[in-house]
Amino acid sequence: QVQLVESGGGMVQPGGSLRLSCAASGFIFSSNAMAWYRQAPGKQREFVAIILDSGLPKYAESTKGRFTISRDNAQSTVYLQMNNLKSEDTAVYYCSVEYGVYWGQGTQVIVSA
Repeated sequence: QVQLVESGGGMVQPGGSLRLSCAASGFIFSSNAMAWYRQAPGKQREFVAIILDSGLPKYAESTKGRFTISRDNAQSTVYLQMNNLKSEDTAVYYCSVEYGVYWGQGTQVIVSA
């Protein structure tokens, strides 16, 4: 079955960086787009970024220029490099296959001074 396991979350000060990872299994990773979403307390889950099977990335306007999505098909892993973090980036970050076909369990990111 499909499994997505996120890691790399934590607490960081504003302006800091974190790198999230999502290890995938149970499907042909290289043939699928992989995405990151996030859900802040009291808010709906929102799209962060997606990387197509071709390697082409797409970003939400709120993260463009600060976040970088990448993938390692050999390791079946997708990454989210987050730089210049802001308090409004605080959320649980979820990995998904395509635009939310399957979900991981999430990893918490807290940006606070």
